Amino acid sequence: MAPVKNRIKRFTPVQRFFHVLLMLCFLIMGATGLSRMYMNTLWGKWMGTFFGGYESCLVIHKVVGIVMIIGFILHFLYLMIKIDWSNFPKSLMGPDSLVPGGKDVRDFFQHIGWLMGLKKLPEFDRWGYWEKFDYWAVFWGMVIIGVTGLMMTFSLFSTQYMPGWVLNVAFWVHRIEAMLAMAHVFIIHFFIAHLRRHNFPMDRSMFEGSADLRTIKNEKPAWIDRLKRSKKLEKKLVTQASNGRIAVFYCFGYAMVAAGLFLLIGALININLVIW
Repeated sequence: MAPVKNRIKRFTPVQRFFHVLLMLCFLIMGATGLSRMYMNTLWGKWMGTFFGGYESCLVIHKVVGIVMIIGFILHFLYLMIKIDWSNFPKSLMGPDSLVPGGKDVRDFFQHIGWLMGLKKLPEFDRWGYWEKFDYWAVFWGMVIIGVTGLMMTFSLFSTQYMPGWVLNVAFWVHRIEAMLAMAHVFIIHFFIAHLRRHNFPMDRSMFEGSADLRTIKNEKPAWIDRLKRSKKLEKKLVTQASNGRIAVFYCFGYAMVAAGLFLLIGALININLVIW
């Protein structure tokens, strides 16, 4: 009996690689950054010891930060290759694009109305407005954190072209943006990706590359209808990964979630002990 194609392809291997790279870099940088920020607390000292001490945390933070910036540059080049330049700029506004458009604004307000019981649920296409927000939040966040991080890492070079007080501003911009990013990822992104009713216990599409077809039909009917009209749906359907691979996806995914929640809870519990 042929395997049932009950999943739909959502992400390519390259896209999944970028996500895993970003996820690992983000958690390591969050842990090393919080270790230094909370070094006067027992929680911060424990994490700092895990990474080899106060100075080692900074070295790891800088090295992983540079790796993340390189990953961001490669991702940007990947985007440049994927853009249909022959149909530019219309190609940026199609239903397969992550660039926000008017429909996303309408979907947002209609979704709010649905949550209040006033309107029907919007028919989302390939990308929901929350997914586009997630993507661009990371995009501009990477620019802010990356630029300020490089300014502080290469401080002698930076101060050849700007006064020293700019580094103090860069430090606080870097810290605030990092805290906002961690709060968003560890609360909002984790909830949307894993704790919603139809995603629980975990949306493994970013690991497996495909999503449950029945779930997508319910959440993104406009995408399914569009694929049917263009007769591309069958080409998108794939079989489920093996049980062994699924087990690995769950273990890895929840290890990352657990690490993120550990950082979030520890930071909140010890926030009053931080010397600002």
